[in-house]
Amino acid sequence: MTANKREVHLVGSIGLSDSETVFRTVSGILGSHCSRIPDGETGERHHWIQWQRDRIASNPDIELVQEDGNANSGPGNVAPRLYKVRDSIDPATVQFGSLGYAAAATASYEIFRKLVNDGVILPATRFQVALPTPMAILCAFILPEHRLALEPAMEAAILTEVALIQSAIPAKHLAIQWDAPREVIAAAGGPQLPYTDGIEGSLRRLGHLSNFVEPEAELGVHLCYGDLGHKHTVEPIDLTIAVAFANGLSQTLERRLDYVHMPVPISRFDDSYFRPLAHMKVSSSTRLVLGLIHFTDGVQGTRQRIEAASRHVREFDIATECGFGRRDPSTVPALLEIHRQLVSDGS
Repeated sequence: MTANKREVHLVGSIGLSDSETVFRTVSGILGSHCSRIPDGETGERHHWIQWQRDRIASNPDIELVQEDGNANSGPGNVAPRLYKVRDSIDPATVQFGSLGYAAAATASYEIFRKLVNDGVILPATRFQVALPTPMAILCAFILPEHRLALEPAMEAAILTEVALIQSAIPAKHLAIQWDAPREVIAAAGGPQLPYTDGIEGSLRRLGHLSNFVEPEAELGVHLCYGDLGHKHTVEPIDLTIAVAFANGLSQTLERRLDYVHMPVPISRFDDSYFRPLAHMKVSSSTRLVLGLIHFTDGVQGTRQRIEAASRHVREFDIATECGFGRRDPSTVPALLEIHRQLVSDGS
């Protein structure tokens, strides 16, 4: 990592009423402490990928095949309906069409740009867009035995969104983040992915997607263990898996990796959790972000986790474990104040 002042990273969802409120609130509280700002994933996007269900269901080549009230769609989502390709359709011909991410980003960026021009947002701040991996959506809504067959179509749809986003937003103002919970959870022994080469298969896919991000744009990866009811789908033993993903991506990518975000559970003040950070082998330009801020124990508890992490890595930025869009909106300013205090006082 380069030697820079500690910054705040916002994972994605924020939980306020609309993107302008998010931009104004974040800028007003964090100012120069936050070099990239998401639009908060407001409106229909507030529940991560849940909004993609209707798009899947409306596809004429897809049909409902299973009602399963226990089907876990991943972090923050429960999908009781699973779908498959109709028997009369060749999966290779399926197209998913617009997923809506580019349209949302383009609309939010217009507000972002106006607020930059008005002096509300600092000019050097980047507009951050978080995107799910294709497997995240497929594992949420598609029957397991159809996921690999539909992967090319979903990848094409995601990459179309990336292209549209980059055509609407100048790369020098843009940060693209891949949200990769399914890949991390599978590596930790949770619900498995439809391919058998584990972390290597996930790294190959993440690397392929990332190489479509323009060099001048920032690229980040959010490694996540789930956030359903503020609980992980699989509880991480330590940061070994996250470090393996970070190192693997650094070796796989044809372009720069600007940051990697890793979660830290509220109870982990122990050296054993952070010790794998000693084995990180990433470029000096890749910023490590540790998701160790928790609203429940606030500044005091977070300082303890920062102190524990600092025994194993010199420099890192700070964040929450996941987005906080599903919490009570009235608590968001106080949570952002916790972020500000921790970076302002040099914690």
